[in-house]
Amino acid sequence: MKILTSWLRSYLPGLIASDRQLADDLTLRGIAVDGVFDLGPNGSLFEMDITTNRVDAMNHYGIAREAATIYGLKLNPLEASLPAAKSGPAHEIRIEDPALCGRFTARVLRGIKVQPSTGIVAERFRLLEQKLISNAVDATNYIVLAMGHPTHAFDLDKIEGAIIVRRARKGERLKTLDEIDRILDPEDLIVADEKKPLALAGVMGGWDSRITAETKNVLVEAAWFDPVSIRRSSKRHLLHTDASHRFERGADFNAPPVASALVSQLLLESGGHQVGEFVDVVIPEAAARTAKRPSMSFAVSEARRILGTTEDPEGITAATAETILTGLGCRLEARGDETYQVTLPSWRLDLEREIDLIEEVARVYGYNRFRTTLPSFAGSVIELPWAAKESTMRTALLAMGWTEATSSTFCAAPDAALFAPQPNSAVAMGNPLSEEAGMLRPSLLPGMVGMLALNLNRDVEDAALFEAGTAFSGSPEKVDERPALAIGATGRPFGENPADFYDLKGTVEALLAKFSSRSVYFDNLLLPAWLHPGRGARAALDGSTVAFFGQLHPAEAERRKLKQPVFIGEIYLDRLYRQPLRQPAARELSRYQAVRRDFSLLLPDPTPYATVEEAIRNLNISDLRSFAPKEILREAKSIPSGHFSLLLGTVFQSQERTLREEDLQEFSQRIITAMEGIGGKLRTS
Repeated sequence: MKILTSWLRSYLPGLIASDRQLADDLTLRGIAVDGVFDLGPNGSLFEMDITTNRVDAMNHYGIAREAATIYGLKLNPLEASLPAAKSGPAHEIRIEDPALCGRFTARVLRGIKVQPSTGIVAERFRLLEQKLISNAVDATNYIVLAMGHPTHAFDLDKIEGAIIVRRARKGERLKTLDEIDRILDPEDLIVADEKKPLALAGVMGGWDSRITAETKNVLVEAAWFDPVSIRRSSKRHLLHTDASHRFERGADFNAPPVASALVSQLLLESGGHQVGEFVDVVIPEAAARTAKRPSMSFAVSEARRILGTTEDPEGITAATAETILTGLGCRLEARGDETYQVTLPSWRLDLEREIDLIEEVARVYGYNRFRTTLPSFAGSVIELPWAAKESTMRTALLAMGWTEATSSTFCAAPDAALFAPQPNSAVAMGNPLSEEAGMLRPSLLPGMVGMLALNLNRDVEDAALFEAGTAFSGSPEKVDERPALAIGATGRPFGENPADFYDLKGTVEALLAKFSSRSVYFDNLLLPAWLHPGRGARAALDGSTVAFFGQLHPAEAERRKLKQPVFIGEIYLDRLYRQPLRQPAARELSRYQAVRRDFSLLLPDPTPYATVEEAIRNLNISDLRSFAPKEILREAKSIPSGHFSLLLGTVFQSQERTLREEDLQEFSQRIITAMEGIGGKLRTS
């Protein structure tokens, strides 16, 4: 935003600080001046960066108010001198949707001469590199730059009947000032007459009621609109304007009469007169939410406690706090013992609690005037109950070649519906930043898929990422949080071979092996919709589902335009963390010789290796140190149809003595008998 220091000084005749000093002091108070450009006799031009919560400072008068508070100066009031109105009927105004329009003003001016702007308006527009259109249009733009409140001027002769503020009807159309014919949505708030729409309220005026060179009579409108409604209309029509930028951030409810008078004063300089009474329709409920908010208490002692010690020995005094808050527009009523009841200004909707007032005192007083001391602390840092388990998981994943990443805690509604572990469990945001971030994430997978897609779209084809974070469920009234872990891989992140289902399965197995359990098994039951039906699995620990993983469903991959297979999975850490970590146990090495025996087995096809493993473990042979498959053979003349050959290697070793042949014969026979129990037998050829 561009600000002229000469314009600022017109509101602050007592300002003696140089433009450079003013820029530094404003920046230290959070009203950032990014650049100062010398304009010679016209002062300086400030390039400013105003944060979105400070809509009151997005204009010259708002910044002048900040400067007046910083330097303790008197700020000239915004006043307009209008000639007495001639007799005539006031224009009828009807607000049909009071929830979206809290205030609407109208002033009728007749005999206006539309011509190019001259004088101070033209000069200041030239310095600001602002386009001049006509005195009528320039007047409304000038007042936005001056005091920040948008207004609009209609050609009165093109208005048929009363002004009606209502929602658009389905199928209604409006050609806006950018010459685009727009189809209105029933959720759009519009300004209309009795026959047609005139403007998209708070966003842009209509083409058919615009000011032209032939315009003689004007209706000046200034209003207050609901911020959420304006933002939704602006996004719906992809139409961001100076007006919508201010209205959607919370305009000043008391500004419309002042803005209307200032615009009218500029218009009447070229001739004409006001006709009829000034119309000001106010919705009490809207006023109660904005200009007439309940007062709040403020204690100087609380400000001192929170803000700490200052470089000035006096610190934050009652006089200092009172001067700052009064300068910012608050009205203070002393309650004794340095305590005040504070009435908030209508232009500062961002002030809601006592802590906000304390922050304003600190900001204007100057953060640089506080001592850099650490707050006192008693006690000690307490780890979360699952800190050791989380550290174990993270260390294991990093060791296996995965890279940790972080994504947003918000997601879009379609992603929340797809990835939520339970239907309708996702929590919607009350005031979302955008439609793409309108839900608290019920799962970490939306962010994981998004990160993998981001890498692929930037030609990073090999990625293996994991994220440990919090997922949310419940309702806006009660939000439940749970820890979760998401993994995702694509390309060749682990070597020459492309990542596949078994890379994820191996990772999940390795993580689950870190925890003590009675049983771990995998199946493909109850797979969620986001998994490929033939390349997904469920992991269960002691009968409880702890993870789903596999390839992203082809339909979902196609919808996201992913150019190669993506494998993802999520582990429900809240369930996994119920299990204790597996504690490593050291065992004395046997001093006696180990004996290796191989078993060549014929087994029915298919027999899962897990069945073989379970049968042998159930034998509880204490001297069986290990066993593992060494070779699998399916196609050979000696192998009957419907069978396969498994070469199973075993290692026997006793801690107490050297094993004898009869011991080994017994162990071997027990293993052969166990294999016969699952349909196998010892291979003889």
